[in-house]
Amino acid sequence: MEYKICSNKIEIIGKEDFCPRHIFECGQIFSYKKLGDDTKNKWEVFSMDKCAFVEETENGYVISTKDTKYFEEFFDLKTDYSALKRKLSKFEILKKPIRFGYGIRILHQNLFETLISFIVSANNNIKRIQLILERIRKKFGTEKDGFYSFPTRNQLLQATEEDFKQLGAGYRASYLFRVLRQVDEKTLQEWSAFPTKQLREKLTTLFGVGPKVADCVLLFGYGRGDVFPVDTWIEKMFLKFYGNSIDLSKAHLIGKENHSKQVDANGEAKSVDKELQKDCSSAQSKQISREKIREFLTEEFGLLSGYAQQYLFYYMRSGDKISED
Repeated sequence: MEYKICSNKIEIIGKEDFCPRHIFECGQIFSYKKLGDDTKNKWEVFSMDKCAFVEETENGYVISTKDTKYFEEFFDLKTDYSALKRKLSKFEILKKPIRFGYGIRILHQNLFETLISFIVSANNNIKRIQLILERIRKKFGTEKDGFYSFPTRNQLLQATEEDFKQLGAGYRASYLFRVLRQVDEKTLQEWSAFPTKQLREKLTTLFGVGPKVADCVLLFGYGRGDVFPVDTWIEKMFLKFYGNSIDLSKAHLIGKENHSKQVDANGEAKSVDKELQKDCSSAQSKQISREKIREFLTEEFGLLSGYAQQYLFYYMRSGDKISED
């Protein structure tokens, strides 16, 4: 994808690998607004103390912001998504989701904001999550040019548990209050040095952070591609093709040519570990947990797991049925 930065704008040339609707509605971010009616493809997005407007043009999109370098990184503009999509299309199940969500890009979000946002997101719906986060911004953030920044940890430490309840957080108010006393922005950044497995273990020691929230923070905050967040939609997708058991004899999920293969970060096929096949075979006819689903799908997609998850999640949540052909 070609783009150029000029003064307070980033001009995206072409629409094949960038679509704001896909990017903002695929479940990775909550601090955005759709501007105008459905005929206008214009959006406003917030990240910490920064803001950008994204608008469709005849030849692509324009990102208007005072912080062009920040949003160049935020939108992951340097990554070749055409190449990623070609690699992922080797999986038969991903062909339709990739065509449907062709413009998805995984955002590089602030670690602290991502952590707080996904604690709020637990067992919640998008509109309510957005409302709670907007209230948190207005109550504790700093007023900027027409918007409120996401509050820092020091600002949020002024909040009581009751404050969070009044903002609509419900039972999550306790998690928010307690997690702010467990970890700060510097510590979250220092944890970047840990490998994914150890980092995941660190995150799940935090209040309000279960396996799914941890995987979301890993993917959308730390940029770890070797994670696969599993929620209701991913579970539905998995059970659609595997019933209530993990069965490697079904090739729908992995592809038509060889169901015992996965691709690495370079898109090359490699054999699935024999022990995994044995474990999966013994799991037949047993109810499978989301954790087992996560482990299996991460094995299948390797370092491309996070990208695969986003295409599948967006496709399934949009109500489109994945063909078994």
